[in-house]
Amino acid sequence: MANQSLRVLLLGATGTVGRATAAALIAAGHEVVAVVRPGASGPAGGARLEADVTQAGALAAAIGAARFDAVISCLASRTGAPKDAWAIDHRANSLALAAAIAADIPRFVLLSAICVQKPLLEFQRAKLAFEAELQAEAIKWSIVRPTAFFKSLSGQVARVQGGRPFLVFGDGRLTACKPISDADLGRYLTACLTDPALENRILPIGGPGPAITPLDQAQMLERLTGQPVRLKRVPVALMDAIIAVLSALGRLSPKLAEKANLARIGRYYATESMLVLNPATGQYEADATPEFGTDRLADHYAAMLNGTAHDDRGAHKVF
Repeated sequence: MANQSLRVLLLGATGTVGRATAAALIAAGHEVVAVVRPGASGPAGGARLEADVTQAGALAAAIGAARFDAVISCLASRTGAPKDAWAIDHRANSLALAAAIAADIPRFVLLSAICVQKPLLEFQRAKLAFEAELQAEAIKWSIVRPTAFFKSLSGQVARVQGGRPFLVFGDGRLTACKPISDADLGRYLTACLTDPALENRILPIGGPGPAITPLDQAQMLERLTGQPVRLKRVPVALMDAIIAVLSALGRLSPKLAEKANLARIGRYYATESMLVLNPATGQYEADATPEFGTDRLADHYAAMLNGTAHDDRGAHKVF
């Protein structure tokens, strides 16, 4: 099956990982049909199918009698807000799974996130709820849980380039990750279609090691710029105080409630590593976190500094 060309229905194709996955699928010789919102353009090189994936029956109607060999879902809520998370991370994926089963599509590959190992936030619970649904169905599945994306670690490049300090929580070593590029992740998702070893498995995946802490990121930028990078240490307790204030005010203001949720997400990523969690010890383990690909964060930082790569975080900005 490794050399077989498959017809793949791609969801979430307009995001950065979705576009990279479309490119990887095409490079591997597969036919891509990208599901996009009505009026939106799809990724380069593939066909497009218009459907509102949040509406029951819309995707099934759009598929019609067309034949597909697999679905890859890169759907993810933009903000992580509870309402958005349950609408996209759970319900839209659930509707897509129902459409896949109705159309006799034999395989479903899901892009999830490694942070669901320790679900303290609503978007993590929404992702886990759909993961459970997928595993319960009589369909071949792969659940891919990547570590940090390059873009999620790039928010301070412009700060440093502008002479501002690099923000770290605690001593800068509270967390670590093995970041993976969109291109490498797209290739890994594509491999799930044809590699039997990746079938019916939950797959944590990072980029090439070693694991990197925020302090390592600052030192990386210092080497790349050739200039000293100042650190500004932010106590986690300060973030807790901000969350408490916003949560209290959020009872009166939906806008402030959203800010409180964003702050909680920021705190989570400031204090939890994006590595495989050992449930027996409660410790994150770099050596147990699988690696894939060749792209390294330092090269991405260098491209950002010379203007050939850009900040693609969009609604995921924290700094």
